[in-house]
Amino acid sequence: MVASLYLSFTDYDIFTSPRWIGLANFQTMFFEDARYWKSVRATFYYVFTAIPLRLAFALGIAMLLNTGFKMMGLYRAIFYVPSIIGGSVAVALMWRRIFGPEGLLNAALAVVGLEGLNWLGNPRTGIWTLIILAVWQFGSPMLIFLAGLKQIPPEFYEAASIDGAGGWKKFIRITLPLLSPVILFNLVMQIISGFMVFTQAFVVTGGGPLDTTRFYALYLYDQAFRNFRMGYASAMAWVLLLIIAFFTALAFKSSEMWVHYETSGD
Repeated sequence: MVASLYLSFTDYDIFTSPRWIGLANFQTMFFEDARYWKSVRATFYYVFTAIPLRLAFALGIAMLLNTGFKMMGLYRAIFYVPSIIGGSVAVALMWRRIFGPEGLLNAALAVVGLEGLNWLGNPRTGIWTLIILAVWQFGSPMLIFLAGLKQIPPEFYEAASIDGAGGWKKFIRITLPLLSPVILFNLVMQIISGFMVFTQAFVVTGGGPLDTTRFYALYLYDQAFRNFRMGYASAMAWVLLLIIAFFTALAFKSSEMWVHYETSGD
């Protein structure tokens, strides 16, 4: 990290020695590089869309699996499989085959008489193919939610039922407050992984179309290993670290208002 911090203030292309240029990399990044800001916008759009959808979907599936029906272990394993293989190159290639012009989705639309789209090549739909892939990888947060749900005493729900509370009221008044520490944990983990998303965009869309899926980590990779601007990439890496630290700290700070711990007496 110390070497990376030093390189962020240098002009370094791997082949020659680093040359000290002060804050020039940061000045270029913030005021002269339009593609940098495109990558920032794409990353923020992805993070603030994919993370809420993934957490909501994971919580919904966890509550479904917490109802106690038969073969629970099998269903749990089936739902967790996408998280094991979802980040792999093989799945990313499969995703290209599904959403490509001659892919499975367009073939299914043709069967019902609908015209397909170039989902990966359209600026309006390209990023959504990656968001859907992210939501599909809900297994890890789902398992954590499920473990949290099993820690809620059933007596609370029984007492609420006696008082006439319906399913929605139980969810709002019992499930969410008692599950809030688990929600905070999942939220922080997903924020960190969301800002570092790379493989899916690298393989599925390559950053296109029109840079709408060129996420921060992918643009950083381009600068470091395609343009050999190691100093600039190091500066980008430190800004990304500060962005993640800011939103992680924000999540912890906001938790004072919505996270309830049994030891706090709330």
